[in-house]
Amino acid sequence: MWSCPLNGTGGEDQLPCQHVQRALSALSLLYLLVGVPLGLGYNALLLLVNLHDPGGMTMPDVYFANMAAAGLVLSALAPAHLLGPGAAGWAVWDVGSEVHVTLLVLFNVAALVTLYSTALLGLDCYIERALPRTYMSSVYNTRHVCGFVWGGALLTGFSSLLFYICSHVAARLAECSQVRDTEAADAIMLLSGYLVPGLAVLYALVLLTRIRKEDTPLDRDAGQPDPSAHRLLVATVCAQFGLWTPHYLTLLGRTVLAAQGRPVDGHHLGTLLLAEDLSRFLAFASSAVVPLLYRHIDRNFPGKLRRLMKKLQRGHQSCSLDEAGAQPAMA
Repeated sequence: MWSCPLNGTGGEDQLPCQHVQRALSALSLLYLLVGVPLGLGYNALLLLVNLHDPGGMTMPDVYFANMAAAGLVLSALAPAHLLGPGAAGWAVWDVGSEVHVTLLVLFNVAALVTLYSTALLGLDCYIERALPRTYMSSVYNTRHVCGFVWGGALLTGFSSLLFYICSHVAARLAECSQVRDTEAADAIMLLSGYLVPGLAVLYALVLLTRIRKEDTPLDRDAGQPDPSAHRLLVATVCAQFGLWTPHYLTLLGRTVLAAQGRPVDGHHLGTLLLAEDLSRFLAFASSAVVPLLYRHIDRNFPGKLRRLMKKLQRGHQSCSLDEAGAQPAMA
């Protein structure tokens, strides 16, 4: 999974890197055995619980369903990334292959959808709290917004895809001679995938904090908001940005080093690679953490799950009765 690059010194200089490598390999195996099935199961359950009864979905449910879809993509990509390029004997592709570029673009699209859904969730919660009698944050509008989020993520991922492809085929295509730096793709992801949603969610949290301190006539008419919804929002924002920030910090570090033209020696290269691996591991962990938060904090989830289980049981019983009624007819 992860390895320490050889810097020509050997000996004790490689010991700290090897210890960190073993710890990261153990964490990755634990995540592959526990986190990936947990993320796939809970994200699929979150989608099923909300989509089997679309009429009962609220605005936050739509955003969490959107994040669950992105979480399914991340959980499916996790084994390929964590078992991929490195020093492991089971790596099935190299860094410059088309498979790796495709997986990286899918990872970027899922990252964009995740953080933008989190930021828009915060903004819509503020709109719903500040203007409770309007329909600006309705479920109908939120579904269309989530469609635009996926479309925007695909467009941004396509621009990054051009940079990644041209960095590998620039020698064969004259059109790629000016767009062959992967650091440009990293800068695009850093600006559009982290800084913009980060500022948006920070602005939303500041507004929510300010409006919670004020008691307006609209608040008295609409009643107090559900405390569990506010806890879920704060927990989701902290979890998503806390787990994704290290990944974007490594992108920032790599972009700054490339812009300054500083050569990276063996020791610093090993530190940078290990930091990238650890940050990506934390990013994949977000796909399992957020549905667990939704499961334990959302007040309406247990009722929705019970209705889904009853519906499945009724369907199973009706199938059993149909089979029992068909047997005498066959006789």
